[in-house]
Amino acid sequence: MALMDAVVILCAALASAHVKGTTYKFDDSSGLGRRFDGVGGISGGGATSKLLVNYPEKQRKEILDYLFKPNFGASLQILKVEIGGDVQSTDGTEASHMHNSWEENYQRGYEWWLMVEAKKRNPNIKLYGLPWGFPGWIGEGTRNPYHNPEVTADYIVCWIKGAKAHYNLTIDYVGIWNERPYNITYIKTLRRVLDARGLTQVRIAAPDAPHDDLDIAVHINQDPELAAAIYSVGCHYPGTKSTEEALKTGKPLWASEDYSTFNDEVGGGCWARILNKNYVVGHFTATISWNLIASYYSPLPFYRDGLMTAVEPWSGNYIVETPIWMTAHTTQFTDIGWSYLRHGAGVGILEGGGSYVALVSPDGKDLTIVIETMSHDHSKCIRPALPPYHVVPQVITIKLGGSFGNIPQMEQWYSKLGFSGQPTTMFQARQPVQFKNGTASLTLGVDEVYTLTTLTRGHKGQYPAPPPSKPFPLPYADDFEGYALHQEPYNLAQQTGSYEIVRGDTSHGQVVRQMVLQTPVHWCEADTINKSLNIIGNSRWSDIYVEVEAAIGTVNNTEGVFVAARVQNGGCQTQYAKGVFFFIFPKTQRYIVAYDLARTQVLTKGSLPSQLSAWNKLSLLVKGSQVEGAVNGVSVFTITAPKATVNGFVAIGTDTYGLADFDNLRITTAADGAALLGQSRVKDTLYFTPERH
Repeated sequence: MALMDAVVILCAALASAHVKGTTYKFDDSSGLGRRFDGVGGISGGGATSKLLVNYPEKQRKEILDYLFKPNFGASLQILKVEIGGDVQSTDGTEASHMHNSWEENYQRGYEWWLMVEAKKRNPNIKLYGLPWGFPGWIGEGTRNPYHNPEVTADYIVCWIKGAKAHYNLTIDYVGIWNERPYNITYIKTLRRVLDARGLTQVRIAAPDAPHDDLDIAVHINQDPELAAAIYSVGCHYPGTKSTEEALKTGKPLWASEDYSTFNDEVGGGCWARILNKNYVVGHFTATISWNLIASYYSPLPFYRDGLMTAVEPWSGNYIVETPIWMTAHTTQFTDIGWSYLRHGAGVGILEGGGSYVALVSPDGKDLTIVIETMSHDHSKCIRPALPPYHVVPQVITIKLGGSFGNIPQMEQWYSKLGFSGQPTTMFQARQPVQFKNGTASLTLGVDEVYTLTTLTRGHKGQYPAPPPSKPFPLPYADDFEGYALHQEPYNLAQQTGSYEIVRGDTSHGQVVRQMVLQTPVHWCEADTINKSLNIIGNSRWSDIYVEVEAAIGTVNNTEGVFVAARVQNGGCQTQYAKGVFFFIFPKTQRYIVAYDLARTQVLTKGSLPSQLSAWNKLSLLVKGSQVEGAVNGVSVFTITAPKATVNGFVAIGTDTYGLADFDNLRITTAADGAALLGQSRVKDTLYFTPERH
């Protein structure tokens, strides 16, 4: 009996492991579904493209092609960027175009450059701006950007008009405040101000918040003025699910931020499932990945959550990840303005697990079908990977009807994600699928994606392998002379505060200046520490030497500046940053050495030498548990710091928000630093020279 039971169980398992013969109809006779609004990526939230700007020109061009060039790689159809607000917004801060109410500047930040490059490659790409936070003056001391809706609306409109005036960029969509409470009065005000300034083409997406904030749909359904102001209802990480109220609005529903997953094979599978099931389950017609490209230091938050990875501008190395090709399965064979077929007539769930969607060109002549059989759950698609989703091998029959009944064949593109040692195949052109009387069979495995299309434009773009990976170079020095004014220094990654190149005095030429004067209307708690922190280098550095020259002005200035080593905890945890921080306060001629940015754990403190000047050189050497610091070549302390963090970044910063200048940053090994400490700078120092573009 035991043997017979085993045979029965085995036969049942084999029968259930391969679903056969299910027919799925693809037919436009009953009409079409919703309009397709595109697939995109987010640069921002924040500073996620920071290291990309500094790549050598050859590799930078290649990376941008993989992201934006039509029929090459991801072929993205939407680029969403942060409207910089001088706030920490996940992996760093992005500069505002208006640090203060009395000035505007459109040379700050790198989102302008990125939008221009995207438009060069795809003139039809849609541009979408969203603030994560705002400069402090916007809230007028309230920490509330809606305190004066007219002021905030004007600030956003300045950014939109600046994009056009300075870069000939037309912004298509604008949001409210990323993942923070929406304000109906502000939404209406923003619409009125946009219209009054001749920006009627700019459409508002709201609320750009998690699924629970889809309750805005209730207000849209009850308030005609609000309904007229909002173009699309944007939800973050919806888990593919919308709401009845949201559907009743009749508005386009967008997953306006989604994915946020480590970009390995599991992440690629997650993304493939999201791209289909966001429409199959939730009727979302646009899906935008956070983030566009993982181009920020490890181990800042959500490291490698982009569609691809580019974190070594000094080497030129980058990695084309699986989500690039998962995206291509949809974007290379559709355009914004196509329409989905209806559920049950080209959109649905596969019997053996997985999903399928079909999209039709506006003229009705072309059809694209995307099928996925991913076995990893997609419900939120955020690390860590969720338990497997039940999918089995299956044979399906595709039945074309309506306008498509006479299609003789469809081009076929195939991908398979390799798990448990299996090989990975990405975006492979296969023999076309032949149809007889509108019917064809397709054998589907697990963790696969198929695109069938009448279009013949697909292409798997490829460049020669990039240069090999290398660690951050030492020794390193930057005198900030090779940058354009108002640019951010390339390798310094500001975590709080905003730093830009300005002209210094005659003795220093160009310098980098911390510009934020007051606590901004923050997105996360990092900015509440009221200190600026700018990191650089390698999080694994332990024994290291760093020096920098710093000057504090007399107007709108901070009281102190610092240099630091072994710095850990950036992003939205910056207020808890640990390391060895060497602060000096020139006005009161004192110094403090602390284990943390907040200075709650003071190691030592004392008086500085009397020979201070407008510019002072801070030097810090850490080796094992020994820490030594000097000012202007004169040692001011040598201590043992047994509780210091083991490794981390080098950093510079200010004790409070306020103006301060930095110049002649130098980083080297502890051995070389020990020889230099207290000595005058050698004349033949080689400084980092940024590539101008």
